[in-house]
Amino acid sequence: MDALTLFPKELLDSLISPRPGETKLGQCFALLDSFTPQALNQAKANGARYALLGVSEDVGPRANLGQGGADHSFTPAIKAFANLQSNRFFDGEQCLLVGHISLSHPQIEDELDALRLAVAQLDDAVTQTVTMLLTAGLVPVVIGGGHNNAYGLLRATSEHHGKGVAAVNLDPHCDFRPLEGRHSGNGFSYAADQGYLAQYHILGLHEQKNSEASLQQLEAFGGSWHSFQDIWVRRTISLENALTQIIEANNKQPVGLELDLDAISELPSSAITFAGVPLTDACHYISSLATHCPCAYLHLAEAAPARHPAGIEAGKRVTGQAIAELLLAYMSGKP
Repeated sequence: MDALTLFPKELLDSLISPRPGETKLGQCFALLDSFTPQALNQAKANGARYALLGVSEDVGPRANLGQGGADHSFTPAIKAFANLQSNRFFDGEQCLLVGHISLSHPQIEDELDALRLAVAQLDDAVTQTVTMLLTAGLVPVVIGGGHNNAYGLLRATSEHHGKGVAAVNLDPHCDFRPLEGRHSGNGFSYAADQGYLAQYHILGLHEQKNSEASLQQLEAFGGSWHSFQDIWVRRTISLENALTQIIEANNKQPVGLELDLDAISELPSSAITFAGVPLTDACHYISSLATHCPCAYLHLAEAAPARHPAGIEAGKRVTGQAIAELLLAYMSGKP
């Protein structure tokens, strides 16, 4: 039902705007002829460190009774990132451009049982793909799709390390909803229930965008948060102090670094907000954790270009540029 499509060189070449005397990041990317352990090991031996992987689906948000559109952010993100300069600050040869996971039958009607079954099947594809990347010693950088894909990332990371792992998530929603069938709102609660998630912190949790049942379930698990209101509205704690507390609690075990694009103010996403986190603060969050915590992967979920008020093409430009900055913050920040 789901499949990995490798990124073709012809498409990458078409996305890059070369200029004489300059080298763009995308001109240095490694590509794969096959998705095999041998090919991944060879890419690693040739200097690749980060594996760029897309997930082109929106069944997770729709299975959570939300908006679609999260299936169109990967290629715009690669286009924006590939056209940044490769120089002394960051070299594109560190990147392996893998491709994207997609559903073979993406046009699933909005019938909850079918959508949630599709999400559960997608979990297996994400887990298997990410497991192969981790085994090859590559750092997965996963772009697109709903936040349901956090489950597959956490499962693969936990099984790779042989223990439950931590996750830190910049997100107005805790995504710790009941175990009612898989969707974008319960990836973390399913991972916790199955022992893949051992520790969980949400930065920027919106106090009125989470049900009391979800908050109680999160507390019973031992999860914690710094709310959006405490940092950006009431300002009872600074972002810097919140990040310091998060880093001190998550600097000795593998950490899944999560960011829901819904958190960023005015960014086209599955649950767009006009009272959110500035993009520069989101970049600082990623850079700080990448620098000071043993991050196992980066996951950027829920961008939905089609939800831009001016249409999908404008949305692709905005989301592509925003994701490119977030990618750069992670890769240039990681030791």
